[in-house]
Amino acid sequence: MEIKVVDIKVPENTNMIMGQSHFIKTVEDVHEVLVSCVPDISFGLAFCESSGPCLVRHSGNDPKLEKIASEHALNLAAGHSFIIMIKNAYPINVLNAVKDVPEVCNIYCATANPVQVIVAETEMGRSILGVVDGSKTKKIEEENDIEDRKRLLRKIGYKL
Repeated sequence: MEIKVVDIKVPENTNMIMGQSHFIKTVEDVHEVLVSCVPDISFGLAFCESSGPCLVRHSGNDPKLEKIASEHALNLAAGHSFIIMIKNAYPINVLNAVKDVPEVCNIYCATANPVQVIVAETEMGRSILGVVDGSKTKKIEEENDIEDRKRLLRKIGYKL
C-alpha cells in the first residue's frame, strides 16, 4: 500500500463539497437536489465510478465548474468519491439535501479552502483516508476575533 496526497485547489469565490456514494445514479440525483435547493446556484459535479469502465461521470449547469470538478475527480481517482464545485451558494444551503440523497454514504468536507486528500493506493484501487481542510489552527479567539466573526456572519446574511 502506498499513501499519497492529492491537492485540490478550490477556485476563488467557489466552494467544494467532497464525499462518497455508492451508485452511478449519484450524478443525476445530486444534480437534481442542487438545482432544487438554490435557484441561482452554479455548479459542476463529478463522480468516480469504481466498476465497469471506471469513468469520471459528470454533470452541472456551469461548464467551467464541471470541468474543474471532473479534472480533480480524475486526479483523485478514489472509488465512488464525488466532488461538487459550487458558486452563488454556500455548502450550508445544500449540504443536508446532498446528505439525504440515498446514494450518499459520507461527506469528507465542505469548504472554500484548498484541500489535501490523503489517499491510500493498493493494487485494487484508491481509498480516501481523510482530508486536510485549510490551514492549521493558530490560537483561541479573543474578544476582537468574536466581534469579527459576528460581523462576517451579518455581512454575508446569516445573522440579523
